[in-house]
Amino acid sequence: MSRPARVIALSGGVGGAKLALGLTACLGPDELAILANTADDFEHLGLSISPDLDTVMYTLAGLADPERGWGLAGESWQCMEAMAALGGPDWFRLGDRDLATHLQRSLMLRSGDTLSTVTARLCAALGVRHALLPMSDDPVRTLLTTDRGELAFQAYFVRERCAPRVHALRYEGAASARPNPALLEWLDRGAAVVICPSNPWLSVDPILALGDLRSRLAAASTVAISPIVGGRAIKGPAAALMEQLGLAPSAFEVARHYRGLLRGFVLDRVDAGQADAVRELGMAVLVTDTVMTDVASKQRLAAEVLEFLAGLAA
Repeated sequence: MSRPARVIALSGGVGGAKLALGLTACLGPDELAILANTADDFEHLGLSISPDLDTVMYTLAGLADPERGWGLAGESWQCMEAMAALGGPDWFRLGDRDLATHLQRSLMLRSGDTLSTVTARLCAALGVRHALLPMSDDPVRTLLTTDRGELAFQAYFVRERCAPRVHALRYEGAASARPNPALLEWLDRGAAVVICPSNPWLSVDPILALGDLRSRLAAASTVAISPIVGGRAIKGPAAALMEQLGLAPSAFEVARHYRGLLRGFVLDRVDAGQADAVRELGMAVLVTDTVMTDVASKQRLAAEVLEFLAGLAA
């Protein structure tokens, strides 16, 4: 299989973690790094929570719950049950074993470690060999303007279950936040970039909003996989969010959102009819099966994306 020498994957949570896992089967730790969105991070019950980082970390460690896609397999919930009995906030579910991750992260951050250092140590403890990088060590937070006022991401996504209608989004702190230095080093060394099939507005745009990072990625060999298949999101609120922002939920609209950034775009076979329109945006197109239902499909898609990237470079 032809493939780039180095690749950095941009990921949100569940969808991005699936492709990231497939990529780790194709590329070694010196060939692949995964950069995760941290604009979903927040403080809850006095703990520092990093949902996307943890979803990717647990997935790469082989510990993620295969049914939910997030959290740990075989989890128990006694702490949350006790919290509810005491009248405390239990809307954001933290499993008993998952709590250890948040406790350790919070302790290390309070001792002065950066989020990058903390993440590297947690990954090492769980046997994750590939570098998992927070997008920045500086705080960035996704805020949504809705018909119920401005909401922080987790309040919108988990507490309100995406029910409020979204009018606009902003990424507080992104303009002054510094991209992870390791990401810039990978780009300086000529790494190609894969934008995983994560929500463009909620998971990828916060990364692209960091300083001049979008222009840096546009100068690289960058491809994205559509998170919209047949007009629907594989997981999460991407399709509904697009409608609320006045966009037709389609793979083409995702490609248009990334216009000027990508050299290539990956469509599912059911959306093959949109390929020519995407090409007119100035992107090469790969049409394949993008829905990842098992380990084999994750690895197959990863291999095809890497071969696509290599062809663009050639």
